[in-house]
Amino acid sequence: MREYELYIPSGYSQDILFPLMFNFHAGNDTTEIQIAISDMRNLADENNFILVYPQAFADPADGGSLNWIFKGDSDHDDIYFIDSIISELSNQYSIDLERVYACGYSLGGEFVYELLCRLNDKIASGVAVARTMGQYQYENCNPERPTAIMTILGTEDYYNGIVYDGVTYYISADETHQYWADFNSTDNNPIEIELADNNTNDGSTVTKRIWENGNSCVSVVELRVNSGGHDWPGSFGNLDISSDNEIWNFVSNYSINGLIEQCNLSVNNNENYNQFSYHPNPIDSYLSITNHSENKSIIIFDINSKSVYESDLNIGINRFDISDLQPGIYSVKIGQNTFKIIKK
Repeated sequence: MREYELYIPSGYSQDILFPLMFNFHAGNDTTEIQIAISDMRNLADENNFILVYPQAFADPADGGSLNWIFKGDSDHDDIYFIDSIISELSNQYSIDLERVYACGYSLGGEFVYELLCRLNDKIASGVAVARTMGQYQYENCNPERPTAIMTILGTEDYYNGIVYDGVTYYISADETHQYWADFNSTDNNPIEIELADNNTNDGSTVTKRIWENGNSCVSVVELRVNSGGHDWPGSFGNLDISSDNEIWNFVSNYSINGLIEQCNLSVNNNENYNQFSYHPNPIDSYLSITNHSENKSIIIFDINSKSVYESDLNIGINRFDISDLQPGIYSVKIGQNTFKIIKK
């Protein structure tokens, strides 16, 4: 029998769709410990989301440690456990299945990467605290769509990954963020913001790094805790930020289709400043593009760089019928600017 702690916000109504937030405990911890570390119940009341703290199983290959990802050869796979919780809760409650989120601490953070890699059609966005990606995840991750992700990592933790006897077990923070920035086709260089040192006695500060302008307007964000350890900022370690608040404030911007607000991509080039917006992504039939600058052309290329669609792009709102295109990933070129779309 698998277990989880469920919290229904005080303002719950069957007439409204509510986001669902998963919060995963660390290795060999329990739901009770994670609630003590990251009690999001008041936050759920204030922001109207359903909250669930799942419990991991004992791993016989790790001395019975309660692990999300088992060591050694095992057919145990908690991806199916989380998928079943989503199905079970959506049958009982009014859940917005386009807004299912995940966050986790330590091994729970590692499991967030696993969910974003393997249950990418269900988990809209996630936050990993105190964990970089595993090497096996880096090699095998296969997301289906642009995916917004945030990390909260201490520089005195395993920030540079874990390498033992020449074998890489965890990649570095920089490699983790680069993977997701590359996958989402964000800007190459992050914006860096030094956050206020609200508690001068905690021995650490926080730098916010943001890779913007990804496909579907997703971002990759790092809250780098300078001189921080294996902590959950706001509860212990750094006290300048509240991890709980930062997590919700980040993931709540996104649905399974990317940024919830209208997607605006700003692009600089040497000639002028162009701005356009597009939605939705992924796409069933029609791609809508609002052009804020001048008349242009639009060309869509398949994965083999073959042109499969061409049209004029006028100033204002344009709708393009791409229902004849086969499902897959395409590149859209507007002038000197290119972005990716997913055709369902």
